[in-house]
Amino acid sequence: MCGIAGFLASPDAWPGKDRAQDIVVAMRDALAHRGPDDRGAWLDEEAGIAFGFRRLSIIDLSEHGHQPMMSACGRYAMVYNGEIYNFRDLRRKAEAWGHSPWRGHSDSEVILALISKWGVAEAVKALSGMFAIAVWDREEQSLWLVRDRFGEKPLYYGRQRDHFVFGSELKALRAHPGFEGRLSAQAISEFLRHGFIADPLTIHENLWKLPPGHILYLKPRSEPRVWPYWDAVSALTECRANPFEGSAEEAAEELDRRIRAVTAERMISDVPLGAFLSGGIDSSTVVAAMMASGNRPVKTYTVGFPGTRFDEAPHAEAIAKHLGSDHTTFTLSEADLRSVVPDLGRIYDEPFADPSQIPTALLCRETRKHVTVALSGDGGDEMFGGYPRYRDIPARWASLQGYPSAMRRGLFLLLRALRGRDGRPQRRLRKMLAELGAPGAEALYRDRMSRWRPDEGLTVPVGGVDTEWDRLIPEPSAGLSPARHFMLRDILTYLPADLLVKVDRASMAFGLEVRAPLLDHELAGFIWSLPDTLTVEGEGKALLRKVLARHVPPALFERPKQGFEPPLADWLRHDLRRWAEDLIGRHGEHYNSALARRRWQEHVSGRRNWTYPLWTVLMLESWLGHQAPGFRH
Repeated sequence: MCGIAGFLASPDAWPGKDRAQDIVVAMRDALAHRGPDDRGAWLDEEAGIAFGFRRLSIIDLSEHGHQPMMSACGRYAMVYNGEIYNFRDLRRKAEAWGHSPWRGHSDSEVILALISKWGVAEAVKALSGMFAIAVWDREEQSLWLVRDRFGEKPLYYGRQRDHFVFGSELKALRAHPGFEGRLSAQAISEFLRHGFIADPLTIHENLWKLPPGHILYLKPRSEPRVWPYWDAVSALTECRANPFEGSAEEAAEELDRRIRAVTAERMISDVPLGAFLSGGIDSSTVVAAMMASGNRPVKTYTVGFPGTRFDEAPHAEAIAKHLGSDHTTFTLSEADLRSVVPDLGRIYDEPFADPSQIPTALLCRETRKHVTVALSGDGGDEMFGGYPRYRDIPARWASLQGYPSAMRRGLFLLLRALRGRDGRPQRRLRKMLAELGAPGAEALYRDRMSRWRPDEGLTVPVGGVDTEWDRLIPEPSAGLSPARHFMLRDILTYLPADLLVKVDRASMAFGLEVRAPLLDHELAGFIWSLPDTLTVEGEGKALLRKVLARHVPPALFERPKQGFEPPLADWLRHDLRRWAEDLIGRHGEHYNSALARRRWQEHVSGRRNWTYPLWTVLMLESWLGHQAPGFRH
């Protein structure tokens, strides 16, 4: 796990060798937290290309894993962030066609061997893992950027003045002297609505995220071309056309086998390894698979909030005791809270407002004191239909269809005429208006996922936001049930832009690598071949529950779903009140600060709970406050 950065200068814009070295080193070292163990830089003056690299050593701790790395043939230079879990199989394949000698045993060297044989576009299709890769082809004089299928690893890019720049985080791009940094009004509007910025947008104009499963190709004097090498919509919906035809027991046996296999692959490490354990179904299944591998004792970690309804520590401890893991619970204190919250705007690099970022950051900070790699259960809800909204939204839309369209239209017009400003009855009317006037279940989904709805007036609507959000989403008629449709929606938007951002930035801020076995793309294909009765129907995760029950008594994990979130509503009224009051409205030119302050007063008085909308505003303000002097608002 590492941080990568670099730039390609336009012809006649090369700053000279010494200056180019200084620039790429500054970009690289802005990512020092992602790679505290090693660093490197590589320049090709004639081509105008510069690569920088920071390393968190996981596989092959020797100098043979150093990057930037050149291919054995000398044609390709590469910097790479991530882990390739099938690299041993790929290494044997390379040896079969005669590749030799190997300098070490890193997965980086295997990637370059495949690229030398097949080229970037074909080689990447063979990789199973999480990765962001940059390759310079010295013969063709071309730059390639690649991102993994689900978006576990980030990769930003764009043109700043006369240089094309890229990096694992925006911090690296900001270190480039050509960085302009104008804010994107579209991204701010989307962030305040959803609490995250969906790919390919970033908070800055003219800078982009490479979407998951995509390749970027660039030659000097040309514009980049971007295309998918793996399309989640096609790959997963095609699995529905070839459904699993065995019994529920046979499906459970196959799923158990597959989870154990992908988990074992993710346990390959030359440094200490453990796992997050919340006590929920997903992380408990991963830990059970780790224990089944025979590598005992497995170290597990959780974070607790004693005395609150959010505390999952007792559940995790019970499962750890049953499985026999070497378990540690980190109990949060007020000092822990104060130590991380004011720094979230720096850690997350872009505005980001998922409240579970707080315990995630604290869990990663404490876990890193014990191990360098941790496995997690991320992706289980999206793959197995764990969120209630997958069932609630289609059911609500079906109920609305019971009203004749003329009646719905009449009620819509009546309620709109009666609508007030900001009292509780008026807010209820607005919700009814949104439902009655919704053109389909898609609109209900957007409303459910919104922190601030457009009609509330926090921001001026910006054209294109909905188009950006929806651009990769299939039509509801693409052969999927409504629930599956929304699962696919989350895989394309919420998973890479919220959940995986949360884990990547929190873990890498403290030099911890997190691996997610449930996000293996071949495992995902099998899951999507299963009938809805074994995944999304009922309470969801029916088959995953059956697999976990092979290892853990259901009484230890069968309970109402709860998120990995702190008691933030109370914290804002007490421990974080002074911090929050100092932030709200500081950069009010970006939103309706009067409305935000009214909501704040309602919240601290206890009259209303506005935790999620307010947290979104606070995280925007926190992020703005962390930007360097001279940053262009």
